[in-house]
Parts: sequence; structure tokens; C-alpha cells
Amino acid sequence: MLKQRVITAVVLVPLFIWAIFSLPNPSFAILFALIAALGATEWCRLAGIPAGFASGSFSATVVVVMGLMWVIPAGNDALLMLLFGGVFAWWLLVLAMVLNYPNGHLLKSRSFKVFAGLLLLPPCWFALVTLHDRLNDGPAYVLFLLSLIWVADSAAYFAGRQWGHKKMAPNVSPGKTMAGLWGAVVGGALWSVVGIVWLQPEQSLGFIGLCMVTVLFSILGDLAESMFKRNAGVKDSGRLLPGHGGVLDRIDSITAAAPIFVLGLLLLECGL
Repeated sequence: MLKQRVITAVVLVPLFIWAIFSLPNPSFAILFALIAALGATEWCRLAGIPAGFASGSFSATVVVVMGLMWVIPAGNDALLMLLFGGVFAWWLLVLAMVLNYPNGHLLKSRSFKVFAGLLLLPPCWFALVTLHDRLNDGPAYVLFLLSLIWVADSAAYFAGRQWGHKKMAPNVSPGKTMAGLWGAVVGGALWSVVGIVWLQPEQSLGFIGLCMVTVLFSILGDLAESMFKRNAGVKDSGRLLPGHGGVLDRIDSITAAAPIFVLGLLLLECGL
């Protein structure tokens, strides 16, 4: 399993880096829309959407929503903050669900899970596309965001293995510990210093704070997918990526982290 994970990562990571820096924004948007569409087909399994016309309709709806987001003017910061602010509120609801799991009734509703899929995939896609389209430094910001999540995830893994005793959310993901949480936060804080040197944001302290909040939401994204998988009675969202499971298993952290990171950047740039 570990060998498969390493091989898959060695193949995919350079391809992603190439795509981030080489593709123009429209092509980047199309590529990540295809990834989101694959994630949508896997979400159907978690949401209990029957295969065939129903699952195809859901995937098509995800694509349509992404298309509607695409027409939002890139320079309309107020509209972007309104959109991502709504996504922030959604993730607070998800946090309450994770903390309360398995109690609650929302996860018993297929309609809610369909709605949840529309709030997971298109906003994440749009956040990455919006970030990539930043003047001059967009691709660098996208790579930094992804690397921030990877570093935090790795720090959480090693801290959890070394010091992990107290479970963080045992009903949702028994393997995650409080030590892992703190490891992710520390790792993210250290990597944010790299980001300051690399990206040279105007507000260094605000940027460090944003990175730490982003890491916390990346953990929430991971926990959220675990909750939906546990509710559906499945281990992985799919089998597309050898050793890694499905597409959703690889982008779960990004679904929450990307919109929050972009919202935070917008707020920092507005001086809020």
C-alpha cells in the first residue's frame, strides 16, 4: 500500500506542478473542473444517489454550478467575499455536525447530501481558479496553498504517531489525535514563514494567522469526508488512485481549505 501511494504521488505531483505554472487560467480551470467532475461521481456513492440518470444529473449539476461561478467578474471582491463568506458559514455547520456525530438527522437526508456535494466541490474549484488568476503571483499562491496542506498533513501524521493518545473525533475518524492536530498547526505555522519569504505578502502576521486558520479548516475538510464515508459505510470514496483511494480522498482537505484561504486573502487585501 505504501509503495503504491509513493508511486502515485511521484507521478502526480510533478504533473500538478506543471499544470499550475504552465497552463493559462482557462485551461487550468478546465483541468480542475474535470477533477471536480470525477469527485462528483464519487460523491454520488457517499450521498446514496443511484447510478445512472440520477448520478449523471448530479455530476452535470456540479458542472453547471461551476460554469455559473466562472462568469463572476474576477475583480468583484465584494461578490467574491459574499460567496466565500457563505461557504465559511457552511463549514461552520459541518463542524457542528462532526462534533455531534453520529447524532443529528441531516445525514439521513439524501437531499441534504446532494446539497452538501454542491457546497463542497464547486466552491473549492472556484477558489483555486480565482487564486490561480491573481496577477503575476497566482500560480505561486496555488502551489503554496497545496504545499501548506501537504506539510500540515505530514506534520499531523508524524506528531500523531509519536505523541498521539487523546482522540480528536473518535466517532468520525478514530485515527486522528489531538497531538496530530497540534502537529498540523505547528507545521503550518512554520511553513507560513516560508510563504512570507516566497510570496512576500503585505501583512506578514495576518498571513501567518490565515495559514493557521486554513490548516484548521483543511483538517475539518478531512473529518467531513470521513463523516460522510462513515455514514455511507464505505472506507474510500473510490479506487481511481492506487494506494490513495478516490479523488475525494485526495482533495477532501482542499475542499474546505481553498475557499477559506481565498476569503482570508481578500479580507487581508481589503485591510479587514
